[in-house]
Amino acid sequence: MKRVPFDARKVVVLMILIAGCKPAAESRPLEAAVTAAPIPKTVTAARRTPVVVVAHSIAPSVVNIQTEATIKRREVDPFYDPFGFFGGGARSYSSQSLGSGFVWASDGIIVTNNHVVEGASRITVNLQDGTQLAARLIGVDPDSDLAVLRVDAKNLTPSPIGTSSDLMIGETVIAVGNPFGLSGSVTTGVVSATGRSVPSKEQGRTFTDFIQTDASINPGNSGGPLLNIEGKVIGINVAIYAQAQGIGFAIPVDRARKVIEDLRRYGKVHSAWIGAVTATVTPEEAKRTGIHVARGALVSRVFSGSPAEAAGLRSGDVIMAIGNTPVDSRESFSTQTATLPSGAPIELRVNRAGQTMSLRVRPSEPPASLGLTILAQISGIHAADQGGRVVIDSVSRDSRGEKVGLASGDLIVAVNGTEIHSTRELNEQLAAASERSSVILSIARGRYIYNLTFPMAI
Repeated sequence: MKRVPFDARKVVVLMILIAGCKPAAESRPLEAAVTAAPIPKTVTAARRTPVVVVAHSIAPSVVNIQTEATIKRREVDPFYDPFGFFGGGARSYSSQSLGSGFVWASDGIIVTNNHVVEGASRITVNLQDGTQLAARLIGVDPDSDLAVLRVDAKNLTPSPIGTSSDLMIGETVIAVGNPFGLSGSVTTGVVSATGRSVPSKEQGRTFTDFIQTDASINPGNSGGPLLNIEGKVIGINVAIYAQAQGIGFAIPVDRARKVIEDLRRYGKVHSAWIGAVTATVTPEEAKRTGIHVARGALVSRVFSGSPAEAAGLRSGDVIMAIGNTPVDSRESFSTQTATLPSGAPIELRVNRAGQTMSLRVRPSEPPASLGLTILAQISGIHAADQGGRVVIDSVSRDSRGEKVGLASGDLIVAVNGTEIHSTRELNEQLAAASERSSVILSIARGRYIYNLTFPMAI
């Protein structure tokens, strides 16, 4: 064996190179907390307004969120295959976007909007001091447009969490985020309204119970905090209304709190279930139909075996309050029940044929087969799996399903426009629609597809 001559100089150089190598920042938890930059001593008391103090104190808790998604797109050669007869080729493209978020808990919990991270294959959180941390998704709730992330970090500076239950119209609010990628931007305004319902064409749903403000909230602001003048988070900014001019919206923190904690603990939202479908009572509707109260949530269906049925709630009752909190619409009732814990009894103030009464309801976890139970009750349809398809197994006599002509062998291909391939997916989609006024089923028979509407009301 040939001996390799020893060279001490090479060994020294090698040891220096090894000593200089450090692991990547993402491979170990960030230990030091990011702290707020002090307000310069040259700034007079007159300039240290409440907004300035809030902006400085919240800055370490607000983060920039970068996402990257891989999109596959089919391409056709315009010269050799102009009509795509030969299938073309698929190419991958990277799509990047920016958003905002804030530290919910010091152990690396970050809150943002669901639409900020939806479809992302890589999520990076940028702290105020420039530190970049890879984030993983813990859970999302599209219905409230919230997402919870975790980064490998300790001792982060959490945002002070306030309450949205006592918001006053006209009180000052401060929105912080990264609109258009401009980090650390601060805008101010007032609370313009509460309890707003806002449609989103991009996400195909209507969001309820939003805070409306004239503080500027633009793309990139989404996911950042909305704060009161005390520097406490009272909402999560969301830019979902493209037609809004000078109007911003935020998710109330009281509603978000339960969603966030459920996502942290279980990875999904645990909804408390009462088992009542409601509709909004307006003064005009009350006058037209002879309802004895001008506002509230009219009970249009009570599901068999539900907590509502056990409590004695009936179709035709009008729910006027949950505890001491008034209920003036279906959305109001839905919002309040969405934040209830399972198992804890609540008092409903109900008007029944002109008489006011109190009913005690104990919300529970929704049954695992809630969606299929709803299907049977509103349509008389019973479904089964068949080779990656959902087939109607039977239709109850004198049911709505029979009256519209459905029969065994018909296929259920979509619920409310969402394609399904199994009874599990059918159950999930119907359970998610349990509080809607109606359900649209897409039924396939032969070469034709029919869209049929089934009202939830009795």
